[in-house]
Amino acid sequence: MYVDRFYRDESGSNDLASFRVAVRETDLYIGVLPGVYSKELEQQVETLVWQLRRELEEYIKQDPVFKTTLVPHLLQPGAPPVALMMTRAANQCGVGPMAAVAGAYAETVGRELLKVSPEVIVENGGDIFLASRKKRLVGVFAGTSPFSGKLALELETSKNPLGICTSSGTVGPSFSFGRADAAIIVAENTALADAAASAAGNAVTTVDDIPKGIEAVNGIRGVYGVLIIKDDKMGAWGDIKLAPVKKKKG
Repeated sequence: MYVDRFYRDESGSNDLASFRVAVRETDLYIGVLPGVYSKELEQQVETLVWQLRRELEEYIKQDPVFKTTLVPHLLQPGAPPVALMMTRAANQCGVGPMAAVAGAYAETVGRELLKVSPEVIVENGGDIFLASRKKRLVGVFAGTSPFSGKLALELETSKNPLGICTSSGTVGPSFSFGRADAAIIVAENTALADAAASAAGNAVTTVDDIPKGIEAVNGIRGVYGVLIIKDDKMGAWGDIKLAPVKKKKG
């Protein structure tokens, strides 16, 4: 799943204090208001990520199917909140719960940071939790498509916070049944956006499948918009506003 990390430069986030938290496979890039940032806050986020990972890993020991299934799943009693968030999102979208893991981590960390900063960006491997009082641009990376690196999503503040996630069948290590260069979802939370991006991407093998990808998610409650890119074609539905990416001088 990729909204390429060049979005850090295009998002208008230079007004934020940025830091990175990496815990095993989880690699978070985080932006908060400068007056909020501290080494202590950074440590608190790292502790939270370790806790989320530990809780999920312990749950998977008692429910190993949770980790491997590619279809909706019934949780066992005692599941931690992060597993519940993943499962709710995935079941809405008809995919397995691990399709929402990166989004669920970003959502949980973002919600915690909102307690201390009204401006928050949390990116986890291209899956983004965004809470902002100003317009932000999120750059779009779509592999070898001619649209790649030339477009950005323009995100307003009327619906806040948001989840913005991408699934690709041609770029990166994430599993997809499809071959979309990018299936991008804007949704009411990041776990849902993550799962819906997987569902949309799974439906697209050729450019003719772009409408199928849109149809796979446009009836899901909480999904605000979808953008699908395949080769030199794209299709969009819902609350999607595109802007050109301005090349930097020099």
